[in-house]
Amino acid sequence: MAAERARRHLVIFARQPRYGVGKRRLAQDVGNLAALRFSRSALAELVRRLGRDPHWTLWLAITPDRPTAWVRQGHPIGQGKGDLGERLTRVARALPPGPVVILGADTPGVTRTDVTRAFHHLGSHAAVLGPARDGGYWLIGLRRAPRDPVPFTGIRWSTEHTLADTLTSLAGHPVAELQMREDVDDGPALRRALRRRRLV
Repeated sequence: MAAERARRHLVIFARQPRYGVGKRRLAQDVGNLAALRFSRSALAELVRRLGRDPHWTLWLAITPDRPTAWVRQGHPIGQGKGDLGERLTRVARALPPGPVVILGADTPGVTRTDVTRAFHHLGSHAAVLGPARDGGYWLIGLRRAPRDPVPFTGIRWSTEHTLADTLTSLAGHPVAELQMREDVDDGPALRRALRRRRLV
């Protein structure tokens, strides 16, 4: 079990939750305080739900890179500078060998079953994607075999083209998909997420 955990890497990309920093579209709709509360609670819930599973090692890819003292669980790793593609590439290449699954911190409801399925797909696929309703994705997993691509160059990030561009970068390699989910990027998405939580 320890050897399996050492070979599998779950990474949550996260900004240190701070008032007035990050989640700008959400803050415009619901205010800075509500946006901060969502950022804190969503990240804490993800870490609590996914961080103690013995089948993978948890990493938090954080920005800013310092300080790291606020990371209470998991191994902190700085995202570094550049656009999202450059930061994803840097983190994917910095980790020890083994498949990697990367999540954003703004998709409530991700479960251990979702992550387990992603790692399972990476046994026979170069990549796995969890599509998001806005045309992006809430999860990407990479097998990281020697000839597998790192598909983060030439992507139109934060647009309806993000998923399609990434699939184009992966053309010729087997790709699996998980269920569609919704990122919380604005007020209506937050209200839908809160309704779903009350119904569970």
